[in-house]
Amino acid sequence: MQPPEPRSGVSPGAAPTDLPARALDTTAEHPWPVRLLSVKIADYVNKMAPVWVEGQLVQVNAHNASASAYLTLRDTDVDMSLNVTMLKRLLAGAGTAVEEGAHVVVRGKPSFWAKRGTLSLRATDIRAIGLGELLARIEHLKRILAAEGLFDADRKRALPFLPTRVGLICGRDAKAKHDVIVNASARWPQVQFEVREVAVQGTSSVGEVSRAIAELDAHPEVDVIVVARGGGSVEDLLPFSNESMVRAAAACRTALVAAIGHETDCPLLDLVADYRASTPTDAAKRIVPDMAAELSRIDQARHRMGAALHRRLAVESDRLAALRSRPVLAQPHVLADSRAEQMDRWRDQGRAAFTSRLERAAGEVAALRTALRTLSPDATLRRGYAVLRTPTGSVVRDPATVSVGDDLRALVAGGELTVSVRGTGPTRETST
Repeated sequence: MQPPEPRSGVSPGAAPTDLPARALDTTAEHPWPVRLLSVKIADYVNKMAPVWVEGQLVQVNAHNASASAYLTLRDTDVDMSLNVTMLKRLLAGAGTAVEEGAHVVVRGKPSFWAKRGTLSLRATDIRAIGLGELLARIEHLKRILAAEGLFDADRKRALPFLPTRVGLICGRDAKAKHDVIVNASARWPQVQFEVREVAVQGTSSVGEVSRAIAELDAHPEVDVIVVARGGGSVEDLLPFSNESMVRAAAACRTALVAAIGHETDCPLLDLVADYRASTPTDAAKRIVPDMAAELSRIDQARHRMGAALHRRLAVESDRLAALRSRPVLAQPHVLADSRAEQMDRWRDQGRAAFTSRLERAAGEVAALRTALRTLSPDATLRRGYAVLRTPTGSVVRDPATVSVGDDLRALVAGGELTVSVRGTGPTRETST
């Protein structure tokens, strides 16, 4: 146990009345000695009430001759720790085994050791956090992160078909590293890895894995990141449900594959990752394609394209043969000959129709001519008749319309005569 410290005062050699009473009153000319500052800090810390503190035990020293055990309690999210001193009997009576790596809550009173200037917690009670409580806390954190949308499907990025370089986060000389590299290289021999070997279990795993994710995310050639770890107990996989690590994975801009534990294990990192692989081997099969399978698909596609091309050529060849076998292409003049024969028929029909029409018209003209000749005044004139007209051109039909001495024109078959009326009556003589 630590020796008791003086509660107040200073050692001989400096009168208290010669020193400033408050820290604000100190100057470069009137400073406090270290012993006075240490005593004042110890007095202030000793006024603090006892407090319950939660953390992870990273160091337990109970194998010594004294009755005290010395522990180091570390924060699970950030790199901070605190020394704890407690009686060994309290440690033994915690109910469950309290060993390094265990999550515990400790009740104690802060104490400042002025001689060395160190702060510690003098514990009066310690309790291990059970697995059920840890799982309940993880479930509560899961609901909080889900409400924030960190597990939403629309946040997840598609994995690249053929990554340039794969970032691998795994344990030092771990089997998971071997599984990922060997299986991925067997599928695609040209694949390259950027490996970060970190602690995947224990107190430092959260910080190391989170830093490795950020480092690989900033790497310009890394297209996908794989966080791989083999199976383990629930307690071993607790770091991968840590809020700090989960948020580091959510902030990653590079596609992230989580291959933690086995298929039945599901830490929160699996939910925020872009792809959850059931095992490291499954992750290797997912991040790179299988060269043999891809070559086989290429061959199959080539054969399918060749067969499709041959089928298309055969169909087009059959169509071309069918077109060539048609009369219009086999004997192109057939169509012209049929049209020429039709034109000849139409010409002959037209000529026959025209001739017939002409003959009928000639007959009609002859009949009309005969009728005209029969009815024509000229025929009457040729029989010796004449048509008398007055000088005004009126036809004389009645002797009463003319007078003796009138000059008339007589139209005969051979021409026209001028006659003079000498008399009228039933019979009359005319002279020319």
